[in-house]
Amino acid sequence: MKKFVMAALGGTLAGAVLTTQIAGPLIAQQADKQSSVYEQLDLFGDIFERIRAQYVEEVDSAALIEAAINGMLTSLDPHSSYLPPNAYSDMRLQTRGEFGGLGIEVTQEDGFVKVVSPIDGTPAAEAGIQSGDFITHVNGESILGLTLDQAVELMRGPVGSEIVVTVVRVDTPDPFDVTMTRDTIKLTAVRSRTEGSTVVLRVTTFNDQTYPNLEEQLKTSIEKLGGLDKVNGVVLDLRNNPGGLLTQAIAVSDAFLNAGEIVSTRGRNPADSERYNATPGDLIDGKPMVVLINGGSASASEIVAGALQDHRRAIVVGTKSFGKGSVQTIMPLKDDGAMRLTTARYYTPSGRSIQALGVSPEIVVQQPPRAPASAEAETPASAASRLRSEADLRGSLNNDSMTEDERKRAQEEQRLAEDAAKLRQEDYQLAYAIDILKGLTALKN
Repeated sequence: MKKFVMAALGGTLAGAVLTTQIAGPLIAQQADKQSSVYEQLDLFGDIFERIRAQYVEEVDSAALIEAAINGMLTSLDPHSSYLPPNAYSDMRLQTRGEFGGLGIEVTQEDGFVKVVSPIDGTPAAEAGIQSGDFITHVNGESILGLTLDQAVELMRGPVGSEIVVTVVRVDTPDPFDVTMTRDTIKLTAVRSRTEGSTVVLRVTTFNDQTYPNLEEQLKTSIEKLGGLDKVNGVVLDLRNNPGGLLTQAIAVSDAFLNAGEIVSTRGRNPADSERYNATPGDLIDGKPMVVLINGGSASASEIVAGALQDHRRAIVVGTKSFGKGSVQTIMPLKDDGAMRLTTARYYTPSGRSIQALGVSPEIVVQQPPRAPASAEAETPASAASRLRSEADLRGSLNNDSMTEDERKRAQEEQRLAEDAAKLRQEDYQLAYAIDILKGLTALKN
């Protein structure tokens, strides 16, 4: 028994020695790291005090600290930043769907402001600002070297005031100025219309009104066509949609899915990972869908497009999306401001990360440049130059085998064909999407 106790004590002692030998260096390393952090903070305090005491002009201590905080956050990635109280208040207004400004979603690249997308019906959209444009000057003042929030602040101003921005555009040799008038931006999250038997849902942003608007607009369009059985499909237009609330992206995806994962988010800590799944119920009962995207489709738009694509619920058409696959968490601070911090990446149901890659459409369709107004205003071709048909020939036989109903149906089909041709001139990508749905319907019938 005494030998057993001695052996047990010996084992305990050996374990304690081994633990000390392993843990000792780890504890020392941790202590060194902590010491290094405190030394760096001391260095920050030293620099701060020297600036206050010795800078050529008197400085605002609060502004200096705010700049240091913002510099720390913006060094992480283009989407992390400090939101002072006024900017935080503006952001909350934007998610409710009304705010003042130009109507552009922007990010920062190479020190300049890059347009993610203009918002439909806003001064920026009406002035011809395009996704991918770089803004280099505001009212003649260079914004190189400013943070994104500082550059955005320069573009803000009283409603009705004029602003001139200098734009650099790919494939345009020289920078050019664009003059706009600031306005109150009232976002209509979803608008719908019908094209033939197709419902077109134009989603411009993901704010807290997006899903309710979508449900209401879809219901109205279906009733206009005479019921769901008269609908050949839905085009979900997410072009130039810069994103917004994750919850709304999940709700819109769920509107057309009966089951399965919509999106997952994964942060640094595996325990913080989240998965969001669809619930039973499809608002259009499995009718065919096409999702339209382009380079201005970002964030929440990419979640929706990726989810519907992975579940083979929709055909994605257009051009590759923006590629913002990170999640930002807004953390309120005690100064009534907030911190926007990138906390996770999101993944589509198949496990794809869209970060910096974007969603690639199954069918790539470029939007051709609009013809100049002068070309559109050209006089129509003369009667002599038009293609002639049998009906144009003098003395041709009438088609008396058609009933009046058949004749009306033929005239209606001709009208729809002419409307489709007109739409191709106005919006080639949308016309292409509608043609896909027509083809799918024809195959089923």
